[in-house]
Amino acid sequence: MSAIDTALVKTYLLGLQDRICGELATIDGAKTFAADEWQRPGGGGGRSRVLTDGAVFEKAGVGFSHVFGTQLPPSATAHRPELVGSSWQALGVSLVIHPRNPYVPTSHANVRFFIAEKPGMEPQWWFGGGYDLTPYYGFDADCAHWHRTAKAACDPFGSDVYPRYKKWCDEYFFLKHRDEARGIGGLFYDDLSSGGFEQCFAFMQSIGNSYLPAYVPIVERRKDTPYGEREREFQLLRRGRYVEFNLVYDRGTVFGLQTGGRTESILMSLPPLVRWEYSYQAEPGSAEAALTEYFLKPRDWID
Repeated sequence: MSAIDTALVKTYLLGLQDRICGELATIDGAKTFAADEWQRPGGGGGRSRVLTDGAVFEKAGVGFSHVFGTQLPPSATAHRPELVGSSWQALGVSLVIHPRNPYVPTSHANVRFFIAEKPGMEPQWWFGGGYDLTPYYGFDADCAHWHRTAKAACDPFGSDVYPRYKKWCDEYFFLKHRDEARGIGGLFYDDLSSGGFEQCFAFMQSIGNSYLPAYVPIVERRKDTPYGEREREFQLLRRGRYVEFNLVYDRGTVFGLQTGGRTESILMSLPPLVRWEYSYQAEPGSAEAALTEYFLKPRDWID
């Protein structure tokens, strides 16, 4: 088994954060990312970068964290009871991009590494992450491009990888209380350790490196599309679904709050403006209705 190299993972993640922030700031043109370095009282810290009120991005948050502690919370040991009482480290980059134009989708990405240790047990480590796309107004071409890029990132690691992690993404980013998908999916994986550290780390890099090629062409294609009050109101309504998922189901949010994480960094994924409307129903046959009736139904977007 190849040696575990936490420092190498950290170096990659910091560079990934730099690259993503640099390219997104160039696309926005009006604003840059403000950096906020912080320390966690329980151990470790991170570097949050947030772009607000830009020309293209209403809010974009890209965070790096390297945190550690002496006891795992219940959310982390519920399906791994052997880890109760373990010390732990978690490193990752997580981002959420909320565009200004309703025709540009919101996107989320996360790549992370976790290691748990306790006396008498070999270190338990794994990688996790992925990315997903949340459109307000869907386009087949955008969905196909997003999934083709995701598949290309997975293909060097086996023909079964993309289908498996796409399915996991469809199942994970699902609002059970609304019986509705959050978006059009992408990739989700967790507890990845088979094949050894070197191969798993290479997979993490392939996913992280493919995020910009997956998202940027969609942004460039849609960012200048004209829109009005109707589209803006629908965007704010759908952002409410995003908030519901993050606060009720998201593992990273729950883990961060249960381990005494920095609240500002944990919740920087939330959009700046959002609305809820009682018993909203889209007009039949409208582009708004097409979102839930067609685009949010899991499907094979490539073929």
